[in-house]
Amino acid sequence: MGGFGLLAIVTVAFAVILVYKSVQSVPQGMEYTVERFGKYTRTLSPGLDFIMPIVESIGRKLNMMEQVLDVPSQEVITKDNAMVRVDGVVFYQIMDAAKAAYEITYLDMAIINLVMTNIRTVMGSMDLDELLSRRDEINARLLTVVDEATSPWGLKVTRIEIKDIAPPKDLVDSMARQMKAEREKRAQILEAEGLRQAEILKAEGLKQGAILDAEGRKEAAFRDAEARERLAEAEARATMMVSEAISKGDVQAINYFVAQKYIESLKEVASANNSKLIFMPLEASSVIGALGGIGELAKEALNKKA
Repeated sequence: MGGFGLLAIVTVAFAVILVYKSVQSVPQGMEYTVERFGKYTRTLSPGLDFIMPIVESIGRKLNMMEQVLDVPSQEVITKDNAMVRVDGVVFYQIMDAAKAAYEITYLDMAIINLVMTNIRTVMGSMDLDELLSRRDEINARLLTVVDEATSPWGLKVTRIEIKDIAPPKDLVDSMARQMKAEREKRAQILEAEGLRQAEILKAEGLKQGAILDAEGRKEAAFRDAEARERLAEAEARATMMVSEAISKGDVQAINYFVAQKYIESLKEVASANNSKLIFMPLEASSVIGALGGIGELAKEALNKKA
């Protein structure tokens, strides 16, 4: 092999190397920056790309997928001088590869330091009770501030979450005692409220019972009066009939009146509670005569109607 042949082999090998260097395969989810003599020129997107060998080179290889960083635990002094230990996570995504590559050095470290600083700022402006009860508000405030600060770096901070807020042990014990006292207070209030409602319901029941009893007695008195009225009317009519018969000289009517009073008197004596055994004469013939008088009066009344 002569000198020409060796030159040809070297040329072919150099050409193969140039072709190999010019072809760039960018994976999905990644972007490469291209530098020409150290200066940024363009960005390669996922797929098959070409660069000019020797003149151009790959600068930074950037992950364009959403990424997560752990925020280390740190101590924060709250507005009411309580010391708490806080940690969290931050989710972000590179939106502009060139800015992320050339606007900031040590991107991950810069994001973590920025989040830690803003955690101290936001949580230091709040009381301990607010920290423990308004975690969503803290996350929202941190997201707004950090996203705005990292926008010039070509980033989009999608979420910041405070993982844990740990007060000192003595403070936790005090909070537990306070919570226990508060629960006991609520239990006593509920118990007193229950007793109050029970007494009210009991009084309402007694009231309704008294009202119903009074209404019952009122109805019974009304009906008793009505019955006495009917009885008095019937007795008056009977007395009037007897009086008319007497005025006409009917002796049987007189016998009937006397016999009726006689029988009523015997009935009252027999039904009295302090009654005693009394022997008294009974003129049965007079009573029978009186009954005969009743029969005569009934016949006369029927004849009049006929």
